[in-house]
Amino acid sequence: MWQNINPEKILFLDIETVPVAPSYDQMNSSLQKFWDKKSRYLVREYESPAELYERAGIYAEFGKVVCIGCGIFTEKDNKRIIRLKSFAGDDERKILENFAQMLQRYYSSGQYLCAHNGKEFDFPYLARRMLINGIKLPNILNVSGMKPWETPFLDTLEFWKFGDYKHYTSLDLLAHLFDIPSPKDDIDGSMVAKVYWEEHNLSRIAHYCRADVLTLMQLFLRFRGEPLITPDCIEEVSDATV
Repeated sequence: MWQNINPEKILFLDIETVPVAPSYDQMNSSLQKFWDKKSRYLVREYESPAELYERAGIYAEFGKVVCIGCGIFTEKDNKRIIRLKSFAGDDERKILENFAQMLQRYYSSGQYLCAHNGKEFDFPYLARRMLINGIKLPNILNVSGMKPWETPFLDTLEFWKFGDYKHYTSLDLLAHLFDIPSPKDDIDGSMVAKVYWEEHNLSRIAHYCRADVLTLMQLFLRFRGEPLITPDCIEEVSDATV
């Protein structure tokens, strides 16, 4: 299937999420009660709901989106190039509105979204946070009632599993295995919440997010047996900060 898809019909993406509040103690008291219930299924003997709270950002009910990185393949001067862009900011609703508007304008039937572990994380997280923020789902994310093979979603992790549902492999490890140069030299996913809540360094987070998208796109090419895009054919367009 992947070999038959025109890469220019795919939007590649990655999201960065953080807990909805800087700390457990600063969480809304009513939501805090729900986190206490949720954490009962996650907690180990030596952990408390407060200690687990740094993981809250991975759950759409207790986190928020602070950055969406996007990438597309296109052509320029008869060469394939990659264009990267990110939506980042403190106002999650504005981030999601801007992203939803872009999807509604440019992505329709016959086009795809691609992410690493996107089917389990990025795509449902975006859809859930849009609904929570009162945003109408773009058609490409509105997959309720569809069979798994009918959705317009591509997932590099799913491709790598080859039907093995026990197996998780990180994007970083696959990049290493496929000899994809990593543009990431600063932070990793476990540090995003701290960089956001303690440093409030959105540009640092956006840079990290775009780097993941670039790695994702290069991995996609490797899976198809195609050459990597060279640095001179990678463009970053103006970011949307809200």
